Amino acid sequence: MNLVGTSLYEIKKSKFYGYVYEILSVDDVKEILQQLHQEHKKSTHIPYAYILSNTAGKSDDKEPQNTAGTPLFRLLENRGLSGYAIFVVRYFGGVKLGSGGLLRSYVTAGKMAIEKLSNEDSLF
Repeated sequence: MNLVGTSLYEIKKSKFYGYVYEILSVDDVKEILQQLHQEHKKSTHIPYAYILSNTAGKSDDKEPQNTAGTPLFRLLENRGLSGYAIFVVRYFGGVKLGSGGLLRSYVTAGKMAIEKLSNEDSLF
């Protein structure tokens, strides 16, 4: 596993940290998730999505259904990023964003991290 893109998106005092990793297995996803939980002990949610050649997965991490994991999965899918995982660490800022606001925030943080990947690695 290799960290290839990061981002920070802030809205209404909430912070969304995006991370894109190159991965080889589901075990990499589990290990990264464990590391992020250790690094961000006060975060409220860490949704993620990943695509490998033989499997894929996603998690909303207790956010409202389809506001985090599914949109992150679609980002990977639409860009043809097999062998990658995207995680977004959320710190709640005290102002509710609503389902639409959550979805937009997760997508924005994910896109920003993927753009770093594309700028540095010239994949796109």
